[in-house]
Amino acid sequence: MMNVVFNDMTRKDLPNILYQLLQKLGGKASMMTIFREFWKVYGNQLSPADDMFYTWNYDIRWAATQLRQQKRMKGASTKENTHGAPVSPKGIWEII
Repeated sequence: MMNVVFNDMTRKDLPNILYQLLQKLGGKASMMTIFREFWKVYGNQLSPADDMFYTWNYDIRWAATQLRQQKRMKGASTKENTHGAPVSPKGIWEII
């Protein structure tokens, strides 16, 4: 799989980046594994001069919400499973 390079990475890029990271990790992983992988692959593209350098962890969580709304990622808990939607085990993010 080819790594996508974002010279001017924005919050809008993160759902696709997260999806690609999850694919690379076999379709599911713990949040900490995802955060470590994101930093390893994309951390050098974040600049202390940009807000995203300080907010990327929050922004990745926002990207997960976007993927769930797009039905590209399983729900995070049974609380979200009000209509029989697929749900990941606690602490695991999983793409559909």
